[in-house]
Amino acid sequence: MVSGGASLPLFPKNRVSNLWTIWFDNDIRFICCVERGFLGGSQMRKNLIERKPFKQKKLIGYLFSSPFITFTLVMWIYPFLWGIVISFKKWNLISPRQTWVWFENYIGVLKDPLLWLMVRNSIYFMVVFITLTTITSLVLALLIKQIPKKYAGFFITGFLLSYVASGVAYSMVFNLLFAGDGLVNNLLKIIGVKVGWFTDPKIAMASIAMIVCWKFTGYYGLFFLAGLNNINPTLYEAAVIDGANAWQRFTKITVPLLNATFVMIIVFATITSFNLFTEPYMITNGGPMNATRTMMLEIYHRVFALLQAGYGSALAIVSAIITFAFVWTFRKLIEKDDIYDT
Repeated sequence: MVSGGASLPLFPKNRVSNLWTIWFDNDIRFICCVERGFLGGSQMRKNLIERKPFKQKKLIGYLFSSPFITFTLVMWIYPFLWGIVISFKKWNLISPRQTWVWFENYIGVLKDPLLWLMVRNSIYFMVVFITLTTITSLVLALLIKQIPKKYAGFFITGFLLSYVASGVAYSMVFNLLFAGDGLVNNLLKIIGVKVGWFTDPKIAMASIAMIVCWKFTGYYGLFFLAGLNNINPTLYEAAVIDGANAWQRFTKITVPLLNATFVMIIVFATITSFNLFTEPYMITNGGPMNATRTMMLEIYHRVFALLQAGYGSALAIVSAIITFAFVWTFRKLIEKDDIYDT
């Protein structure tokens, strides 16, 4: 490289006469081989000098992405790594003394029969929640799809209100509605029926799943609506010409082409199922008979009530591993790469 912004020939002109030169500006190498007469040498040098250096472009990119990078490092990566370290220790959150116990916390978690009870509760919730939410959100998206676009925004906003509602607030409202003497049971008394929505161990978790379904139906419905809008309408027109009825068009076109949306929603719903905390904490506090006890509720109890930070961190790591295993399994079973091109 020649200092001082000078140019250095890339090829000797007596050997390759129809190529221009290579310029070095601001420590950035630009190679331009153009045929003589297509672009003048002075114009080429002007264009190269006016280009922003690569290092400056990288700096601008890092600057714009720095808020997200900082948030991820501070609010996710650091707590996660710190939690792994704490899971190998015995610490009561108050005393500065921390004792290394290595795998003792993990052994205690795996030997605790309550862990497998909580996993069973989470699976029960997951089955009910995924089934209800997938059906209701897909039906909602199909209905909104039939509404003219100038009115669809109003309904979409209305259905999203449940998603932005406070978990504590709507949990208290549903607790009053489904109480033994609440509005729902008073209406059911007309036909001689009374249901212990949150007091019957057999249906308490399913009742909570219905409440959480109310929260997420509008949100997941937007994903389905986006997927429906992405389907080429000519596929439906061709199916109609071939004599396919509405059910055949739905099962042979709509459902297969929404595979990516189904996978995304099932993954989100699975993570929600194993991270469930607010609703059982506010409504049942894990009861009746531990029927609604979740791993997040047990982590909170261990860390902040019993001051067992190491045990709670170990349980959190085990919960993350179990969640990842379910997500990975569902993706392998449901996700397809051979969906025909739209």
